[in-house]
Amino acid sequence: MAKEMWWQNAVVYQVYPKSFQDSDNDGIGDLRGIINRLDYIKQLGVDVIWLNPIYKTSNIDGGYDISDYQKINPTFGNMTDFEELLDKSHQKGLKIMMDLVVNHSSFEHEWFQKSIQDDSKDNKYRDYYIWRDPVDGHEPNNWGSFFSGPAWTYDEKSGQYYLHLFAKEQPDLNWDNEAVRNSIFDMMNWWAAKGIDGFRMDVISLISKPDGLPNAPITEGALYGNSGDAAANGPHVHDYLTEMNKQVLQKHDWITVGETAGVTTSEAKKYANLDGTELNMVFQFEHVGLDGNQNPTLGKWSDKHVSLLALRSNLVKWQKALAGKAWNSLYWNNHDQPRAISRFGNDSPEYRLVSGKMLAALLHFMQGTPYIYQGEEIGMTNANFQTMDQYQDLESINAYHELVEQEHLISADVMMNYLRARSRDNARTPMQWDSTTYAGFSDVTPWLEVNANHESINVDAALKDKESLFYFYQRLITLRHELPVITDGTFDLVTGNEKDEAVFAYTRKNDKEVLLVIANFTAQSVSRAYNIPKDSKLLIQNYPDVTSLALRPYEIRAYLFSNRDNESM
Repeated sequence: MAKEMWWQNAVVYQVYPKSFQDSDNDGIGDLRGIINRLDYIKQLGVDVIWLNPIYKTSNIDGGYDISDYQKINPTFGNMTDFEELLDKSHQKGLKIMMDLVVNHSSFEHEWFQKSIQDDSKDNKYRDYYIWRDPVDGHEPNNWGSFFSGPAWTYDEKSGQYYLHLFAKEQPDLNWDNEAVRNSIFDMMNWWAAKGIDGFRMDVISLISKPDGLPNAPITEGALYGNSGDAAANGPHVHDYLTEMNKQVLQKHDWITVGETAGVTTSEAKKYANLDGTELNMVFQFEHVGLDGNQNPTLGKWSDKHVSLLALRSNLVKWQKALAGKAWNSLYWNNHDQPRAISRFGNDSPEYRLVSGKMLAALLHFMQGTPYIYQGEEIGMTNANFQTMDQYQDLESINAYHELVEQEHLISADVMMNYLRARSRDNARTPMQWDSTTYAGFSDVTPWLEVNANHESINVDAALKDKESLFYFYQRLITLRHELPVITDGTFDLVTGNEKDEAVFAYTRKNDKEVLLVIANFTAQSVSRAYNIPKDSKLLIQNYPDVTSLALRPYEIRAYLFSNRDNESM
């Protein structure tokens, strides 16, 4: 393994500012709210705070439509607030990672407004975006938007279409234009001068579009071609990231992670190579795509529960493929994914706590940098909304309109079940600080409803209970900081575990130690026998005792012992 970097030993806490803490009682979280909760984040023990976008925005897509990259969203505060957040975080030993959204901008960004200010197609800013003439009187190709509908919008004034892989208010930037790239690099260096500690890069694998923008393959029954497949890992993406690295990243001791839709293990080795020529690590989405709908027309919309066989196979593939060549990001959920316990565990009162601990330990002992999404550490669950008017998420609302009302592909009841399982709003309900009316998030009605279970699931309750999930996460983070084997150990499945439908068992080994992790992924007790040396230390478990070799529902145990080259492991 190459020289160990600080971010390989770090744990990241993701803050979705809009839903974290409201300090001025407008129902929306803000920067001062984050400042007021820094001691809580520090108590958890993490190293880095990743902030979802806090820039000036049109607020079409949760801040991922940026209208000015060098101004703060006034709903969240101002630049003085941000500088105070950065300074106080640094004083507490916490680093700040910003969210970089440069595949697209907002339609209100100065560049796009100048690109459409007259009917001329020759002004400088026209080439900052991707414009094309109609083909046979319609869109230039068959690409669909990630948010439903076509990926093209017609501009009456100029008679051309512009490309937007997301909402029509999020026009895609033209990375083939050197002026665009230099403007972005200048902006990144401007933030570097502020003292930030890195960037998470939104859909960065989509920035290089294929030459000629050909039609995408279209699945039978689908309304549009898959633009994600068409645009992901384009012909110049690694050239552009290498250029970014030279112009910006290599000048700073930063943490950088790319959100890479459509990435393969082979591509990931380029994006996150240990030579450090592009990014530190990537977010891949294979393990959170295993429970999509079998009908490709419905895409992610499903209420299916993923099998352990499929999940383990995928996680193992990434652990093995990147070992010694690139670096993994480890996550169960984020602002775009439903809550981990509801999705991969069991959110019933009986099993929520033990399944949450099982999921936490299983992930945190793997090789890579773990990410904890706000509320994950107290076991927040999906929102269980019952009516469409409770949803705020653009993707969810558009999908309902298209699949239920326009195309009549599924019933309203079925779609509501899918939304309860998969909507992004499941992750975006306000942080549950206490049991009061609005969960301590605000004194007024929040922008999105608080989860009804906040009366029992909240930070106050967690901090008062030494057996809570919060303290379990705290212990996992401490172990990662203390035990080198968690960072540098090789990953292997326990012999014979490949086809086990109930238990996930793996080891991490370095020259000195072996870490053995055994996890029951079911609500049933199961019996398994493992060769555990007598002098092993039980590092952590999610039940108060160990009664036998039987694993109780969702039980996990992690053992540490000296490396004796035990082949049976």
